[in-house]
Amino acid sequence: MRNAVKIQVLGALAFLGTGLLLTGCNKPELTQANAQALIQAQYDQTPAAGVNVTVDELGLKQGITAKYWKLTKVYPNNKWADYTLTPDGKKVLKLLAGGDVIQWRPEQGHTTQFVVVTVAANHLRSRDIKEIQDEVVAGVDTAKGTSFTESVNLDGVPEALQGIAHNPGNKLSSKRQADFSLEGGAWKLHSIE
Repeated sequence: MRNAVKIQVLGALAFLGTGLLLTGCNKPELTQANAQALIQAQYDQTPAAGVNVTVDELGLKQGITAKYWKLTKVYPNNKWADYTLTPDGKKVLKLLAGGDVIQWRPEQGHTTQFVVVTVAANHLRSRDIKEIQDEVVAGVDTAKGTSFTESVNLDGVPEALQGIAHNPGNKLSSKRQADFSLEGGAWKLHSIE
């Protein structure tokens, strides 16, 4: 009788162990394509925003050529100048500092630049998803992670303003890390750092 109970208990434990083993093997795979879709879905859920573009001396000249702003005042004693946004400029950009006058002050401080924001609002983009790795994430039983490139989206931004955005001093993409958690049998984006 004791042996029969022991055999039944051992049989039940073996059955449960096999079930757990098989269940563990059936967790869904997190592919690079799945990871990118989860990251992009997160970006698409956030409000679209304009892109900050740093304008240096070269960009200042490009903006004049594109008729985004025009020279309105010169201060000959200090080589300063004021530029005012044109109606065409106001259609595609706004000044980060607000208003419509650019105060170009090359000898005041160390930087000769200012920042504009594109009127066209877009969502960030994810690309170049690297190999998926097992991760240890606080509070998560099963986690994976990957690095990827986050880039701004210049769709709807005129070519001349895109040219200014590609000048030195602008950061249009950066490396990021995404962590994923297995919840309820499906992979979910846990965080982006």
